[in-house]
Amino acid sequence: MTADEAMMRLALEEARLALGEGEAPIGAVLVKDGAVVARGRNTRETRKTALGHAEINAIAAGCEALGGWRLEGCTLYVTLEPCPMCAGAILNARIDRVVFGAYDEKAGCMGSQMDLSKVGFGRPVRLRGGVLAEESAALLAEFFSSLRRKEGRS
Repeated sequence: MTADEAMMRLALEEARLALGEGEAPIGAVLVKDGAVVARGRNTRETRKTALGHAEINAIAAGCEALGGWRLEGCTLYVTLEPCPMCAGAILNARIDRVVFGAYDEKAGCMGSQMDLSKVGFGRPVRLRGGVLAEESAALLAEFFSSLRRKEGRS
């Protein structure tokens, strides 16, 4: 198992915790110098906020843990490709690298719909997508299938 896969497994643990809380199963882990400095998972439903994305929660916890808003030298592992809001937060936090699981064809902004890291908003972010993508996608599929069953849609 590679280091990226090991860290993505931790992000998947966060995603599973989110699923158990009735949230979309997306998890994130922020790493610096090989050590986990923060974790995050979706909390939009439980906290009733549009800002409750896994990446935003991990970035906020990372800023607190490291004592500042600049997260240079950090890698963010997230189970789903970041959306526009999260991609912007990643750029503003100056995170060096993002590793994500499943691609988000509808709202992904680090490769799928567009790549905000290449638009010129500052330093480039190194990206790696598709790490443990099948596991990440399976959790999301399970969640949305369950929602459709509850709503009476197949």
